[in-house]
Amino acid sequence: MLGEAGIDSARRRVHDCERPIRLRGATKLVHPGTGETRTLYASAQELDGTTWIPCGNRRAAACEPCSRQYQGDAWQLVTTGLAGGKGIPASVAEHPCTFATLTAPSFGPVHGLRDKGPCRARRDKPVCPHGRPLWCNARHRDDDRWLGTPLCPDCYDYTGHVVWQWHAPELWRRFNITLQRTLARHCGLTVTEFRHAAKISYSKVVEFQARGIIHIHVPVRLDGPAGPDGPAPSLPVTTRDLEHAIHDTAQRVYVDAAPLADGTVYRLRWGSQVDTRTITDTADRDRRSTRTVHPEQVGSYLAKY
Repeated sequence: MLGEAGIDSARRRVHDCERPIRLRGATKLVHPGTGETRTLYASAQELDGTTWIPCGNRRAAACEPCSRQYQGDAWQLVTTGLAGGKGIPASVAEHPCTFATLTAPSFGPVHGLRDKGPCRARRDKPVCPHGRPLWCNARHRDDDRWLGTPLCPDCYDYTGHVVWQWHAPELWRRFNITLQRTLARHCGLTVTEFRHAAKISYSKVVEFQARGIIHIHVPVRLDGPAGPDGPAPSLPVTTRDLEHAIHDTAQRVYVDAAPLADGTVYRLRWGSQVDTRTITDTADRDRRSTRTVHPEQVGSYLAKY
């Protein structure tokens, strides 16, 4: 058994992980010619005969220290990918880059938080075909159990909600393909020629909304053929062009789901709320602009998830 000093030492090695994993075994090096074996490390040499490793859980509810370390690593990964550092040249910040958000369509009105005013204030006080109000004058709190729930459960398209959620990965795949074609057409190139001249890089994070459906946050960067280590692509594509291509692609791309038992076919698209914000290291100086964002802000926002 480990004493108090041994436990403290083990916890320091796993960065205070609350649920460390204990392993037993050894790492050995075998010479391919002679078959000679040399032990590089064995858990038996530890005080309690086991090797402690952190659980690595990303959820703070499961292990706050590991979650905090993961967030720090994610922040470093995203920020250096946008501004340079940790082996990535600072010239990567000169590549066209934007922070895009793609949302799901509406499947019916739900209760939500509003920056200003009540949930769904309506002077005309409309009602749905089932006689339920399509308005709400409440100012919900973050912990309100009504957040994300439909104003009328009978009107809400739960089937469409589930079908869209299931096909969201395929919708994202087609978005990527179409975005590449859109940019190639903008440059007057074939898709093959565009692939030899540029590379679309991104880091995608999925967030669940209160209504139980996802939306996607993704920094999108246009690199040259050498990737982030090389110069920006020598193509007539600015960050504004990249953002226009993202909006255009999000409006055009769709997926037709397989027919349901009753023959219904859903044509699935992204929601109308598509947002892009130029990523620039001067965003903190121009506080009046809401269309720009600093690389560190993007890193902090994505590290939460």
